Order: sequence, then C-alpha cells, then structure tokens
Amino acid sequence: MNIKKPLAIKQPEVGKLIRELRLKTGLTQEQFAAVLGVTFPTVNRWENGRNQPSPIAMKQIEKILLEMDDRGQELLAKYSTP
Repeated sequence: MNIKKPLAIKQPEVGKLIRELRLKTGLTQEQFAAVLGVTFPTVNRWENGRNQPSPIAMKQIEKILLEMDDRGQELLAKYSTP
C-alpha cells in the first residue's frame, strides 16, 4: 500500500506560504477561505501566524499548489522541508 506523506512545511513559514499562494492565485482572504471551505478569520489567523491549518486544510492547499503551473512548484520548493 502506498500512503502519501503529507506536505511538510517549515512551521513558521506556513503563514507566508498561504499568503504568497493566495496572492499568486489573485484571491482575497475571503475568496481563498471560500475555496478551502473555511472562514475569512481563519485564513487571516493562518497568515498572521496565530493558528496553523488543520491537516485537511493543508491537503487542500497542497492540491492547489500541485494544480498550479511552475509557480506552485516554486512555492513548494521554497517552503517545504527536505
């Protein structure tokens, strides 16, 4: 059985990754929250480092990154742990 390892992001960097991803996709915090099925304050807290996304939210964020062109791969490389 092949189990996919979850996206490993440097913890202090998660908020920066989310903000950069959101800006590269051209979405407001409200729009990005709607895509992920969370509230605007949740995205705001992630971006400001007050909370971390749940594992389910991280899977959705990873999916968005993988569906993007090279910009998504660049972000993955920039923020992923080796």
